[in-house]
Amino acid sequence: MENPGTAAIATSIVLPVYRQALELPEIVERAHAALARIPGGGEILLVVNGDGDDTRSAAAVLAAADPTVRLITSPKGWGAAVIAGLAAAQGELLCYTNSARTQSRDLELALRYGAVNTEAVVKASRKQRNQAIRRAGSVLYNFEARALFGLAVWDVNGTPKVFHRRLLDRLELTEQGDLIDLELCALCKIHNIPVVEIPVYDTARISGRATTNMRSALRLYAKPFAMRRRLSPPRNLRTADASS
Repeated sequence: MENPGTAAIATSIVLPVYRQALELPEIVERAHAALARIPGGGEILLVVNGDGDDTRSAAAVLAAADPTVRLITSPKGWGAAVIAGLAAAQGELLCYTNSARTQSRDLELALRYGAVNTEAVVKASRKQRNQAIRRAGSVLYNFEARALFGLAVWDVNGTPKVFHRRLLDRLELTEQGDLIDLELCALCKIHNIPVVEIPVYDTARISGRATTNMRSALRLYAKPFAMRRRLSPPRNLRTADASS
């Protein structure tokens, strides 16, 4: 880890990055713009999860030049990067988000909601998709999540996600891949942690292409059934339903 800093840190923003060497300066600039309008100190954690280009070296350059930027490495996988970033974060308010799609104004709004909702998880709910097939796939996945886990949220994978450090131990995130967002939402249901959704309308990528394809989408639809068996046995679900 580089540049851990010495001042008290109020907010940590975890940004998983993969094959985004050219986009890193803009990604960091967006995060800085959000932090500049949030009270207290802040840090930006660039979590490089996998090889393939110069992303790690580009992140190292940014971290060496800016004490509020830290470089973290993790195994490949969205969930692995999120978990590594949260484990290294020093702030009281924790946030992770999609580095390629998050606008600074949406990040700022999520952080502001998170700061005042101290016992809740605050998350984005995307209201638009750029492609019809992605919209349809998202609707199908979210209906599956609602049916399996009884969730009230409408956009399981929407980021930013923001919550206070005190909730981290209760969430006990373990998923190394794309299901970490579903795991977080399901754990919120099991542990009676409220989820506050805020609308997000601009999800355009900075550049590059999405990594989700038909094969990975089909795997994503199949895996929640195994998570349902592992994470939410009937006793847990009945307890959550009875007290919600």
